[in-house]
Amino acid sequence: MHRRQFLISSAAAGAAFSASPNDTIRAACVGLRGRGRHHMASWASMPGAEVAALCDIDESVLAARLKELEGQGRKRPAVYTDYRKLLEDKSIDVVSIATPNHWHALQTIWACQAGKDVYVEKPCTHNMFEVRQIVAAARKYNRIVQQGSQARSSPALQDAMRQMREGLIGDVYMARGLCFKWRGSIRHAASAPVPQGVDYNLWLGPAPVREFSPNRFHYKWHWWWDYGNGDLGNQGIHELDIARWGLGVRYPSNINAMGGHVMFDDDQETPNVLNIACEFNSGAAKKLMTFEVRHWMTNHEAGIHDSGADPSNPNTIGNVFYGSKGYLAIDGYAKYQTYLGKEQQPGPSGNRGGNHFANFASAVRSRNRRELTAEIEEGAVSTAIVHLANISYRLGRTLNFDERTFRCVGDDEANRMFTRAYRAPFVVPAKV
Repeated sequence: MHRRQFLISSAAAGAAFSASPNDTIRAACVGLRGRGRHHMASWASMPGAEVAALCDIDESVLAARLKELEGQGRKRPAVYTDYRKLLEDKSIDVVSIATPNHWHALQTIWACQAGKDVYVEKPCTHNMFEVRQIVAAARKYNRIVQQGSQARSSPALQDAMRQMREGLIGDVYMARGLCFKWRGSIRHAASAPVPQGVDYNLWLGPAPVREFSPNRFHYKWHWWWDYGNGDLGNQGIHELDIARWGLGVRYPSNINAMGGHVMFDDDQETPNVLNIACEFNSGAAKKLMTFEVRHWMTNHEAGIHDSGADPSNPNTIGNVFYGSKGYLAIDGYAKYQTYLGKEQQPGPSGNRGGNHFANFASAVRSRNRRELTAEIEEGAVSTAIVHLANISYRLGRTLNFDERTFRCVGDDEANRMFTRAYRAPFVVPAKV
């Protein structure tokens, strides 16, 4: 039986998660460095849930996380290096994915086909083609799928959005996203032997075969087009998603991005400075979004200091919304402040984070995807803007996007960049 046939059969046999509120959600954490470590800790500490499985292609990382869990007195989970083997375990309810970007869509689609619900890190896809495929899989197999845009679960930011909708700062006409994050050079690194205990074939997955280099591996993969989407798709998508949320828009009608890889002479492919302008014409009034990625020296704007961190912190991560009666500044993921009138008098403010994993778990139990604060279709729309901006940057021109056809108007070269040549058998299917 082919793997796709097996997975579809598993989905039919597994049916929907229908546990009572007292039943345990069995979660599998996939990709266990960095953000994945946070996934593991979140599921391990959540009432009514347990870490049932761990999966990573690096045996040293897998062993370290297993030791952490056992040191906390947790039940020993199953361990896997091959994600496909994990999906054969019908006792697993949800898959929590924190792998590199080029794996997100395929792993999510496979999980949906296997009857699992999915929490997938942002950006939920690596390219435009995958944007529609990941949503189609969630719908076809009736799965609960959440993108890891945790700001959407902040009660403070939910309150900020409500007040903007009610007219606190007047007619909101523009949002500005800020992704100013101190990033050092990755320098140059030659090809090297694959580290012991690393399954490099499984790490590459859908991506083309390249000689192993430490500059393409742990975390640094973000700066290569084969695997990542630059800092716009790394940190910036959080702020881009918040900007779109606040404006109440979906896809841009046109988008332009310009920038470059400046200052450092190193192996990085993606830009570390990027300026983006989007226009949204689908609603009653035109809305504008500007976005800036900056990697080194910067000023803070609108009092934004990376979630209220130490003022000496060089990062500026947040958003500013401009209206006819004032502006609203969002600092990080959970804090906002308004400034009203010509005198910019301080207005309503808030600072309260939420639990994005708990929001997902609640929807898993209820089987109601409308409970999700970052349901996969919302995440996919924001992810698409990341991809359109990167294509605009790489081609050096404005893109005119038609949401109805999901194409760039009169630009075959841009449309060809919507997908990639997948490496068999790690192929995102045209029909999920």
